[in-house]
Amino acid sequence: MPRPLWAGAISFGLVTIPVKIVSATEDHDVHFHRVHLADMGRVRTRKVCEIDDHVVSQDEIGKGYEVSKDQTVAVTDEELEQMPLPTAKAIEIVAFVDADTIDPVRISDSYYLAVDGQVAAKPYTLLRKALERSSKVAVAKFAWHGRERLGLLRIREGAIVLHSMKWPDEVRDPQELAPRAVEVGEEEIEQALQLADRMTIDDLSGFRDEYREALEDIIAAKADGKPLPSPGEGEKKNAGEVVDLMAALNASVKAAKESRGEDREDHHDGEDATVHEMRPAKKTGGRTAPAKKKTASSKTAAAKKTTARSTSAAKKSAGKKTAAKKRSAS
Repeated sequence: MPRPLWAGAISFGLVTIPVKIVSATEDHDVHFHRVHLADMGRVRTRKVCEIDDHVVSQDEIGKGYEVSKDQTVAVTDEELEQMPLPTAKAIEIVAFVDADTIDPVRISDSYYLAVDGQVAAKPYTLLRKALERSSKVAVAKFAWHGRERLGLLRIREGAIVLHSMKWPDEVRDPQELAPRAVEVGEEEIEQALQLADRMTIDDLSGFRDEYREALEDIIAAKADGKPLPSPGEGEKKNAGEVVDLMAALNASVKAAKESRGEDREDHHDGEDATVHEMRPAKKTGGRTAPAKKKTASSKTAAAKKTTARSTSAAKKSAGKKTAAKKRSAS
């Protein structure tokens, strides 16, 4: 069990469920130290007061809010913990909504809620079953790390998951980022849908962090004094290159078919929508007809024809020579 990050209770009407928050994810990133390259000595961050230029310890550091340019107000951790909030030590469920109404952009970090003692087992199970049967998610409010947060409770493989969420006013309006209006043809949309269909999978467990693996290989090679792994030989695309959209979609669909072991001519869902001339391959029963092999009988027939032509030519030549002799004798 990971170390608990928070302990409190879920408030579900008059039901109280003691729980502990544990992280639902792990950090597998490769972390670096800052070092002095000349001697590999660690370079650390020194916390210095800008007024007296003295290095201060962590015990001397607190929170302060700048009210104005000349005034800063100190706020202690004790004062934050004693704020009169009903969510100070509770995850208070305030509503239930359909899961598909939650915009994913609002979801932030994820945590598991573990029961805190056997007394919490029954109400925990009650809430879990209620969420499972309703096919809804619970919206909750809770206070953590000095601020009140909005949360989302859902079920994952028998455990209650808490997603911290952004408040509505924390999500930027995307309208200013939207591209100008452009024309997109139906053929392009159909090809994009066909590509999406070919790329659809049921399980994401096969994906891995190839960047981290390559970085670990570099670190291992340098630690052992071995040559660094050679860079990949994949084709590098120019980010500014303008491509034929339809040709790129067609090529992507074909590549997706091949990657799934499908015959290029099988499962053809329609004519290729292209902006240039395409020469489709001839088909026989849905597959390209294989080249016919010459059989022994066909080879024999060809040999007989060749022999007959040679005999006929020899007879004609002999006839011409006989006629020439007769003319000379006369």
